[in-house]
Amino acid sequence: MMKTVKKKSKWKHVVYLILALAMLVYALPMISFDPGAGFVSLFGIVWSAFAFLVIGAHLHFLLGVNDEKQRALDAARRAKVREWELKWQEQEDGKRRHSL
Repeated sequence: MMKTVKKKSKWKHVVYLILALAMLVYALPMISFDPGAGFVSLFGIVWSAFAFLVIGAHLHFLLGVNDEKQRALDAARRAKVREWELKWQEQEDGKRRHSL
């Protein structure tokens, strides 16, 4: 039983990438990175790191994940599911034999 995988639209990732970039461009000049600022400075660094992480994740999806790699991952996932199904079926068959 093969499931067909719908081609995911990249528009969502483009929109989220633009929003994350806009937030970062807007917020970076307002964040205080002075060493004496204490928790304010720490918050600014952590917030910026998360923003860059979000931007990097969307860029990775848009640029880095190709169809061939995704197909290979899907094939490996299907093989693993088949392996589990066979294992569970063998366990069920073994239980039925012992109960007879």
